[in-house]
Parts: sequence; C-alpha cells; structure tokens
Amino acid sequence: MIILIVVVFGIAGFVVSNRLKSKFKKYSQTPLQANLSGKEIAELMLADNKIYDVTVNCVEGQLSDHYNPANKTVNLSPDVYYGRNAAATAVSAHECGHAVQHATAYSWLQMRSAMVPLQNASGKILNVVLIASLLGGFLINLPYEIIGFIVVGAYGIMTLFTLVTLPVEFDASRRALAWVDQRNIVTRSEYAMSKDALKWAAMTYVVAALASLATLAYYIFIFFGNRD
Repeated sequence: MIILIVVVFGIAGFVVSNRLKSKFKKYSQTPLQANLSGKEIAELMLADNKIYDVTVNCVEGQLSDHYNPANKTVNLSPDVYYGRNAAATAVSAHECGHAVQHATAYSWLQMRSAMVPLQNASGKILNVVLIASLLGGFLINLPYEIIGFIVVGAYGIMTLFTLVTLPVEFDASRRALAWVDQRNIVTRSEYAMSKDALKWAAMTYVVAALASLATLAYYIFIFFGNRD
C-alpha cells in the first residue's frame, strides 16, 4: 500500500511539476508591456506596502524562489529576478506576498513559522525510526503501540505542516494578483497568464498535502486499524 501511495502521488507530483515548468516557460516568452523586471516589481510591491526592511536577492536555481522570514529577504531565481514577463511578475509578486503576510502578522504564516522546528524534529525522528527498523536496535524492545504512536505522531506533525502551508500559499497568490491588477502592472492577458502560473504553483503544495494525508492514514491503519 505504501508503495502504491508513493507511486500514485509521485506520478501526480511529476505531472504537476512538469506542467508548472511548461507554463513558466510559455509565459516567459511574452515580454511584459510594463517592461519591469522581477526585481523591480518586488521592490515596487514592497514599497507600496511600506515595507522597507526586506531585501530582494538573486539566488541560484530554477523556480528556487522563496521568502525567508528569518532574515527578511525575497530570494528570486535568475529567470525571475531579471525576467520581464508575466511568469516573472507572478512569482516575484507572490514571494512579496509572503513578505506582506510577515509584516502584517498574518496568522497562518505565524503558525507555519512556529511549526518549522517541530516539523524538522519530526523528520529526524522518522529517519531514526527508519534506520533503527532496518538495522535493529532499541526499537525492537519497544511495544508495537509505542512505535506506532511515535511514527503517527511525527508524521501527523509533518502532515499538519503541509496543510497549514496551503492557506499561506493561496493567500500570497491572492495578494500578488490583487496588487498587480490594482497597480496596472499587467494587461488583461498578462493577468490571466500570471494567475494561471500561480495556480499550477499552488497545485504542487496541494499534491504534497494530499500525499502526506494518504501516508498518515496508511500508518494509522497499519498501527491501530487491526485491533479487535
């Protein structure tokens, strides 16, 4: 069953990821009428929201764009940082949407940030359990139910993290699209392109959340579903 879950959601993730890359490539080929780069759009959106303590950086990688609340940086991949098209506009404004969330103390972002240490610890716990189950060790002497509570508890935290991420990502896209529209950064056709690109970006998080939920349900059934 776990292999089936991995295969099904692995294929779904692959399809969505390829679709996202295809959309980004397609929407990168049409120059933005406003002729603004992703960097310029980010700086303009931050200024419009009276955010002056966030730095816009260029980082290596493709679709490696992210906002880091720890050091208040909007980090854009080269294609986005220098790009002057609907795809770069969408991604740049989306990441700034996270900066706006941070500046306005958006509750879901605060919850997600607070969960990061728990999520990291849960991942390490699951790695220890996996290694111990393969090599033997202290887990052999623990009751089956205790192992179940450890695995389900740790994976439950990781699943909750993926679920909390969803409203954070959707809200950042909503803020981005509202701003580029109100600011007349994009034309009607460019707005449609930006919206479509962000939709497929959001789908990657939806697939991850569904995969995590399915895996959690599987572990719950394995450890606690066969009781009489």
